[in-house]
Amino acid sequence: QVLLVESGGGSVQVGGSLRLSCAASGRSFSRYAMGWFRQAPGKEREFVAAIGSTGDSYEHAESVKGRFTISRDNAKKTVFLQMNNLQPEDTAVYYCAADLSAIVVRNAPGRIVYWGQGTQVTVSS
Repeated sequence: QVLLVESGGGSVQVGGSLRLSCAASGRSFSRYAMGWFRQAPGKEREFVAAIGSTGDSYEHAESVKGRFTISRDNAKKTVFLQMNNLQPEDTAVYYCAADLSAIVVRNAPGRIVYWGQGTQVTVSS
């Protein structure tokens, strides 16, 4: 069992930055691939970024590439999403997710086992 708790969301102006954190409890955090997803009102959930269990492999969605960076600290059982140059279209609830399979995290989010409760990010112009 893995419990995920996101934090760090908030309201910022265009061009601002936020750093989201996702703290995990439970055993074997370092075995899990982690991902960040977001869902805006009236829209489907979309992939934002994913990172492998060791942190050596990662991927970002084209829409955030160059602005967002995913990272993890296995000793602290935490995954981060550094978000820079935020834009109004980044407004959404951001969720972190964990699964033993990196392929599932990246390609089959409907099969991901563990999800956090979400944190709201609002970007205003």
